[in-house]
Amino acid sequence: MRLNRFLAAAGIGSRRHCDELIAAGRVTINGKVCTDFSSQPGPRDHVKVDAKLVHVAPPLTIMLHKPARFVSTRKDQHARNTVFDLLPQKFSKLFNVGRLDAQTEGLLLLTNDGELAQRLTHPRHEIDKEYEVTLDRPWDPALAPKLLHGIFLDGRRAKIARLHSVSPTRLRVVLRQGINRQIRRMFEAVEYRVKHLIRVRIGNLRLADLPRGQWRTLTKREIGNLHSRGSSDVVAAGVDRGSRRTGYSKGRGQRPRLQLI
Repeated sequence: MRLNRFLAAAGIGSRRHCDELIAAGRVTINGKVCTDFSSQPGPRDHVKVDAKLVHVAPPLTIMLHKPARFVSTRKDQHARNTVFDLLPQKFSKLFNVGRLDAQTEGLLLLTNDGELAQRLTHPRHEIDKEYEVTLDRPWDPALAPKLLHGIFLDGRRAKIARLHSVSPTRLRVVLRQGINRQIRRMFEAVEYRVKHLIRVRIGNLRLADLPRGQWRTLTKREIGNLHSRGSSDVVAAGVDRGSRRTGYSKGRGQRPRLQLI
């Protein structure tokens, strides 16, 4: 196993992030700095990052229904609640696959599988991410071509891959990019305000009826489907009897089950 995959399997981060750590000289093998990306640590080698010994953990991926007002990071400089506040301590070494902004709800994956994270986040794979968008007033379909053709954000052409109406103020939007606050900013560009935003699907994995603030472990089949290319099957990732309730219980009612199309 190459060094970047070893580090990713140990839960250090995505392979891209692990490459950065290696290049920066922050990784040692048996006490010596290693910047050789082709190195393959053996079972008796001592691999450290910033002088901390790392071990390859069994692969684990969970899905979380992220509530609003939680940020997708491990620690927040503004002392806001983070998604890790919703999870048991044993998941503290997982890292999130992409992000949702603080006010956006929905499907968030956390894993120690760097290869899976790379598969789901690298632009070349163009993984669908589907959102339900609630606007501040009825949508004008004549504006759809502008969002589908794309507008420039942060020096890049931001495009919506697919868009269709569910009701006058509710839309389904599919992205294959990961620009910061992309949906909110694109609708602002056509003079709409997004009142509510929830991610309901990543690739072939749907949020389904997983309640807000709860998590569950993905099955081997679901992980295999996420790894596979071109799969057209959509997995309904609702809560089963083995699901675990998190500590998110502040008197707010659960959202009704989404009617997915």
